[in-house]
Amino acid sequence: MALVEQMKALNPTSLLHRMGIEVTEAAPDRLVATMPVEGNTQPYGLLHGGASVVLAETLGSIGSAIHAGPDRIVVGTDINATHHRAARSGLVTGVATPISLGNTLCSWEVVVTDEDGRRVCTSRITCLVREAPPGA
Repeated sequence: MALVEQMKALNPTSLLHRMGIEVTEAAPDRLVATMPVEGNTQPYGLLHGGASVVLAETLGSIGSAIHAGPDRIVVGTDINATHHRAARSGLVTGVATPISLGNTLCSWEVVVTDEDGRRVCTSRITCLVREAPPGA
């Protein structure tokens, strides 16, 4: 969790903060975070599909950074999402598990569920791992 706090401190106005994402578990093989539906909805009052994707990319990027180590950076290169059902209130929870953790690419599956444990979204994210540039 120390790396998560360091990443959050890099930019206190980042999307993670604005969306209300709270990382509750961060290990090399599993990450968990919650996000409120309220404030992250589309005009009909349903959780915005893009909000689910933000949650997925956040988890996949943090997981990739944990895997990569302190002298490397990660950037998302591909993400997709299938939206299964609407969430209207409460919190959604994202759980990320690795598909493949390599030296240059990391891929994660992220399952987003509602408070009743029903799957809202399934996403897959791939991140590129690079050496940190000088001064980063």
